[in-house]
Amino acid sequence: MKTERIADSDVRFRRNGNGSRAVVLVHGFLDDQHVWDGVIEELTSQDVETVQLDLAGHGERTEADGPFTLDRLASEVRAVVDSLGKPVVLVGQSLGTLIVELVAATRPERVRGLVLLTPVPLAGTHLPDDVLESFYALGGDPGAQRAARTQLSRGIGEADLDRLGVVGGRMRPDVVRALVDAWNTGHPDGEKPSRYPGPVLVVRGACDTFATAELVERGVLERFGRAETATVDEAGHWAHIERPAAVAALLGAFLAEALPAGITKSGVRAQPWTTAFAGKSADSFAEAFAEEVVLEATTLTRPVEGRDQVKQVMATASGIYESLAFTHEATRGPRTYLEWEATAFGGLRIQGVTVLTKDEDGRIVRAAIHHRPLGAVLRFSVEMRERLRGRIDPTHFHDGDR
Repeated sequence: MKTERIADSDVRFRRNGNGSRAVVLVHGFLDDQHVWDGVIEELTSQDVETVQLDLAGHGERTEADGPFTLDRLASEVRAVVDSLGKPVVLVGQSLGTLIVELVAATRPERVRGLVLLTPVPLAGTHLPDDVLESFYALGGDPGAQRAARTQLSRGIGEADLDRLGVVGGRMRPDVVRALVDAWNTGHPDGEKPSRYPGPVLVVRGACDTFATAELVERGVLERFGRAETATVDEAGHWAHIERPAAVAALLGAFLAEALPAGITKSGVRAQPWTTAFAGKSADSFAEAFAEEVVLEATTLTRPVEGRDQVKQVMATASGIYESLAFTHEATRGPRTYLEWEATAFGGLRIQGVTVLTKDEDGRIVRAAIHHRPLGAVLRFSVEMRERLRGRIDPTHFHDGDR
């Protein structure tokens, strides 16, 4: 286990394990990073690194300056995700669910899945004034916090209630009030369908009287195109503390789908190109390319040239695939031929062949990617155009209006 810090900030995050994939766990209102310890102990997924942090105003950061807005909190988690350099699944609880969705929407090529535990609608809860006042009053009152946790949970033990009382009791009343306003008011993005296109798992505690089934259905599920749901029995709003083994089992199953350990079939060697697709980041692709690499593809109207440009295109393209596996390989001289099959856009099947030409140092100097069928090619190209808008000249891609 090690602790790292985001440069020029007080954001520190704890890393446990050395996996090629990561799970970033974001706590909720009045809590700290240690609420995930029980889930991590029960998590049996192999080759997965777990990452925890205290949000501004919480845990070891009670002296942090404001503003305590959703955008500010999301920017901190986004910086952690960017620093990891590997594919991730984001897990958030309560307040944390708003934050992880905002991060995922801006990092679709890196974030392979979202787990929203006892979620709050991104559009906010919009509680009546009298109820809102009761949440404001939690600031600086550990006894009131304990009563609220007991009311909204089914099985938090006395030891956990004691520890959380200390954690929440240290939070400044002004911070508590600002955070209540943040999750009650919500974010403008919550008024429209989610911008995150990847897989989502929404988990409720069966006895949760805050994130009720109606609230989750109306305010959360309807905004996602491909969300699955699960319920943890005998648990309330803090299901990860009340039933850590059950939450870990759900998370482990989701990880197996969203972060597969490998994407090469028998007979296909792991190599920089396939490893980069598993990593789905610009940096991982950059390591495979020569400086003057040229990318050609059926999804491109003309080649993209240069490492900086090509790595952005490939990282974005890899993020569109829901699944991808390299099935066959052949090599002749400097060229490697890789046959592959994938899914995207809610299960649409895509197949293709990639031809890689390498220099004497083994770096890729030319990549030619051939996709089929045509309908998938055109849709993929239009999606790339939108995701790379402002970074790559859009004339490289098909214009869906033509």
